Amino acid sequence: MNALTDNPRRNNVEKLTAGQGYRLRVGDYRVLFDIDDRSKTIIVYRIRHRKEAYR
Repeated sequence: MNALTDNPRRNNVEKLTAGQGYRLRVGDYRVLFDIDDRSKTIIVYRIRHRKEAYR
């Protein structure tokens, strides 16, 4: 999570196609978040196991 503050669009971060936001893989877990460039904030809205992350 701390690495996101340095570079939120790093190599293993992917843009979600079905909606807004980005996805970060952390083992079997997925961190779904959005980036607000104007206020320079990262909003994490879901951390779930990969089987439940997109439901």
